[in-house]
Amino acid sequence: MGDKGWGAWPWMVLLLLQLQLATASHVVYENLEAEAATVAVPPSIIDPALRTGYHFQPPKNWINDPNAPMYYKGWYHFFYQYNPKGAVWGNIVWAHSVSRDLINWVALETAMVPSIPSDKYGVWSGSATTMPDGTPVIMYTGVNRPDINYQVQNIAFPTNKSDPLLREWVKPAYNPIIVPEAGINATQFRDPTTAWIADGVWRLLIGSVTGGGRGVAYVYRSRDFRRWTRVRRPLHSAATGMWECPDLYPVPADGRRVGLDASVSGPRVRYVLKNSLDLRRYDYYTVGSYDRKAERYVPDDPAGDEHRLRYDYGNFYASKTFYDPVKRRRILWGWANESDTAVYDVAKGWAGIQAIPRTVWLDPSGKQVLQWPVEEVEALRGKSVTISNRLIKPGEQAEVTGIQTAQADVEVSFEVSSLEGAEPLDPALAGDAERLCGVKGAAVEGGVGPFGLWVLASAGLEERTALFFRVFRPATGSGKPVVLMCSDPTKSSLNPDLYRPTFAGFVDTDISSDGKISLRSLIDRSVVESFGAGGKTCILSRVYPSLAIGKNARLFVFNNGKTNITVSRLTAWDMRKPLMNGA
Repeated sequence: MGDKGWGAWPWMVLLLLQLQLATASHVVYENLEAEAATVAVPPSIIDPALRTGYHFQPPKNWINDPNAPMYYKGWYHFFYQYNPKGAVWGNIVWAHSVSRDLINWVALETAMVPSIPSDKYGVWSGSATTMPDGTPVIMYTGVNRPDINYQVQNIAFPTNKSDPLLREWVKPAYNPIIVPEAGINATQFRDPTTAWIADGVWRLLIGSVTGGGRGVAYVYRSRDFRRWTRVRRPLHSAATGMWECPDLYPVPADGRRVGLDASVSGPRVRYVLKNSLDLRRYDYYTVGSYDRKAERYVPDDPAGDEHRLRYDYGNFYASKTFYDPVKRRRILWGWANESDTAVYDVAKGWAGIQAIPRTVWLDPSGKQVLQWPVEEVEALRGKSVTISNRLIKPGEQAEVTGIQTAQADVEVSFEVSSLEGAEPLDPALAGDAERLCGVKGAAVEGGVGPFGLWVLASAGLEERTALFFRVFRPATGSGKPVVLMCSDPTKSSLNPDLYRPTFAGFVDTDISSDGKISLRSLIDRSVVESFGAGGKTCILSRVYPSLAIGKNARLFVFNNGKTNITVSRLTAWDMRKPLMNGA
C-alpha cells in the first residue's frame, strides 16, 4: 500500500523518531498522585499485561476523541485528543500518528497546541477536508477565554503539503473563521465536520444544543473556505441534549460494501447522520435523505431519534469516519475510555484507547449500517485452532485450547436446534436491550440461550466476561423471534471499584429461517470488541481481570439455556503485537 518511494527504510527512521518522542516528560497531578499513594491499587491494575496489545494507544497518558483521520500520499493519518502531562483529561493537544495499514502506527511530533488567541485555552476536536487540489485542511474547535469555554472554529493548513507525513501545521492569522452568533450557546458549539461541496459551495456541520435541550447540527456554507455563513434552520435537531462530534456522510443505497466521498450525491445515495450524546455518552445515528437545496436532513424512520440506533452498544464514543480513496471504503474510528477509577489510571499511567478501525456501509435492508474490523487486522493473526460441529448441551461449556487467548481474534457460527423453548419477551423490556440484559444476564438460565463465549476467563471461572445471544418470542405474539446480544462483564474481575455494566443491543435478524447466527470477538487484554450477525450489532467492553491475565486467560463456549446449541465452526487465532507508537 502507498507510494513506491516509501518502503521499509522510512518506517525505521520514523520508528527511531517515535522512540525519542516516547520519552516526553510526565507532569504529576498532585491531588490524584497523593490519593493514589494512599489507595491500595490492585497489582493487576498496573500490570503491563493489561495494556492492549493491538489497539491504538500511545505509550502513556490520557487520550480521547479521534480527530481528522485521513489518507494522504501513501499514509493514513490519525490525530487525537491527548494530554501529554498525565493520565487524566486536561492540557489537551492534537497528537499525531501515521500508518501504512491502519494497524502499525508510528507517532510523530504533536500536530497542534494552543498557540493563537482563538485557541489559547483549548485545541478541541475537528475534522479534515481534502480540497480539490488535494491539499488537506483541518477545521477544529478552539477555546478563546480563560473563564468560560467560549468555543470558536479555526482552520489549519499543512506547512508543507509536499510532506506526506504532514508534520507541521500553520494556523492563518484570520482565525477564527466561525464564531457563535447571538442565540447560540457559545459554550456548546463545537466539533466541525468534514466539509462537502456542491455547485461551488462548501458545507459543514457544527454540533450544539438549544435552550430547550434539543441537540442541533448547524449548517455553515462558504464559497472560499474562509468566510462562512450559517443557514437559518439547522440541518436536523432532536430532543436529546447536546450533539457532540456530528458526522454526515453518503452511502450507496443498494448496500454495496463500498464507501463514498463526502461530496457524492444522487438518487442512489442515502445518508447517515451520527451524533454523540453528551448527556448519555454514547453515539447514535439515523439513516435518511439529505436535501442540498433546503439544507435539511430527514430520517427514514420518523421515530429514529427516539429509537436511537447505535454504532456500538458498549463503551464507544466521539466517533469519526473518513473516506479511504485507496480501498474505496468508509472507515469508522471511536474512542473507548476506561472503566476503572481515575486514581487507578494515574497509578498505571495511561487512560483511553481507540477501537479497531471499522469499515462501515449500509445494510441491504436500508434500515441500519453494518460494521466490520478493517481487513488489515487479519495480518496480525498467528497460530489458530478450529472446532467444527461441536454440540453444546444445556448447562455445558467447552474450553477452546491450543492458543493463547488473552490477545485473540475469534469467529464462531452457532446453530440453534429448536426455537420452541424461547421465552416470551416481557413487553416492559421490549424496547430496552440493556435493561433486558441486566435482568436476563449470562447466569440466568433461559429457553434458547444464553449461549456464546466466555472470554478472558480464569481456570476456575471465578473471572469471565460473557458474550452471548438469547432468543425470545416477540412480545406481540407474532413476527420473527427477538434476538438479544449482550456483553456481561459482571464476573470479569475480582478487583474492586470497577464499572461493570452489562451492554446489549437487539439484532435485526430472522433466526427462524435457518437457526444460525455468528459472532466475532476481538480480545485484547483489557478490551473485548464483538460483532454479531456479520456486524449488525456491535459491543465494546473494557474489563480488568486480576486472574485471567496473559497465559492464564482462557476461552470457553457455553450454553446456559435449555436448548441444544451446535458450534458449526469456531476458529480462533492468537494475535501478534503490531508497531504501536513506540510502546
